Amino acid sequence: NDPGNEDAIGGNVSKYIVFPNGYSGQPKKGHLTFDACFESGNLGRVEQVSEFEYDLFIRPDTCNPRFRVWFNFTVENVKESQVR
Repeated sequence: NDPGNEDAIGGNVSKYIVFPNGYSGQPKKGHLTFDACFESGNLGRVEQVSEFEYDLFIRPDTCNPRFRVWFNFTVENVKESQVR
């Protein structure tokens, strides 16, 4: 499968922490944690585009793989300045 093809998305994101480029260490407040590892969760992949922008790839619906009608995931560890 082509890794750039969003239809190739496998399972759900599970407590995926986004770290700034070059950062190594423990997560700090503001390092967003994405999670969809629960019933009806469907977030397949997260890519950080810029400091406040992310591309989120939603897995196809189970019974109709051509559509993505809904999305269900959580974002944790958000700083107040990150919410708009």
